[in-house]
Amino acid sequence: MTPPDPRSDLARTTLGVLFIGGLILAAFWVLRPFIGPAIWATTIAVATWPLMRRLQARLWQRRMLAVAGMTLALLLLFVVPLTLAIATLVANADEIVDAIKQLSSLRMPTPPDWLSSLPVLGPKIDNFWHEVVAAGSDGLWAKLSPFAGQLARWLVSEVGSVGMLVVQVLLIVVITALMYARGEAAAGALLRIGHRLGGTQGEAVVVLAGQAIRGVALGVGVTAVVQSVLAGIGLAVSGVPYAGLLTVLMFMSCLAQIGPVIVLLPAVVWLYWSGETGWGSFLLVVTLVVGTLDNILRPMLIRMGADLPLLLIFSGVIGGLLAFGLVGIFVGPVVLAVAYTLMQAWVGDGHGDVRGDGPEDGGLGTGH
Repeated sequence: MTPPDPRSDLARTTLGVLFIGGLILAAFWVLRPFIGPAIWATTIAVATWPLMRRLQARLWQRRMLAVAGMTLALLLLFVVPLTLAIATLVANADEIVDAIKQLSSLRMPTPPDWLSSLPVLGPKIDNFWHEVVAAGSDGLWAKLSPFAGQLARWLVSEVGSVGMLVVQVLLIVVITALMYARGEAAAGALLRIGHRLGGTQGEAVVVLAGQAIRGVALGVGVTAVVQSVLAGIGLAVSGVPYAGLLTVLMFMSCLAQIGPVIVLLPAVVWLYWSGETGWGSFLLVVTLVVGTLDNILRPMLIRMGADLPLLLIFSGVIGGLLAFGLVGIFVGPVVLAVAYTLMQAWVGDGHGDVRGDGPEDGGLGTGH
């Protein structure tokens, strides 16, 4: 029997690999519009799976009823803040325009005497302040007009993408509902892929990825909701205008790990400037409490979801945010958690323990 020609085998293998690689790239190209929503939907489904299971238990073990209830809750969670922000802008459009027009009539006071005595930056700030006062509002507007033009163009582009944002939100909700309905099958497929790639340790890595997603969702998401809600209540009680819009902005800044203080401090200054000393002091106390709440609440919630070093989680959150945008808040910690665990196993010469609670009660949340 004539042995096969090695050159033909090499050509066949090369063409096969190229064909499979091209097919994978084409599949990703076709699915590219759905990758972002699928990542968000996976994050939401994994993080809220225990809640869906509890709801199913209360609804006579009817999965479809539980899926319908969770889908309705997600719609309210996504749509209500967006609608609230848009309604606030529309309802106060005239006041916002009037406030912008009144900026030209503002007169800045002279800088305080103690400003120039500050080390390093004091004299420079004092000189700049005097230049602004001398130039008046017209001169200040001339300096700010290029930035205002860029801001206006950015606002126009963002308004134009509101429709796409709504479509993306609806797509996330639909994919999440499908994952709720078929969660066990999807988790089982992922566990089989992990086992195929790395045996028992591969399964444990898949479980760990789910735990990391749940830990970050609890630590970052729940903390952002608590901080923004408490701060929004403080704004509304203090009588600060546009409290709904500011609450949405605080929620976004909390997700981006900036915190609510960036919105609350200007509101406190505005209250003091308006002569509302009592309400200003009240909002200042709210700012101090809400601004430091994440230092206590977030580590505790992250530990509930995943037994991983907090430095690893925070590095993943910040690095993922800078690398991949908002969705990187969840992608970054998962990547670092898997890499960290594989490194531990490799350092242990293949005998390291990849910790996970197992498929029954693991991070995928597929327990019955």
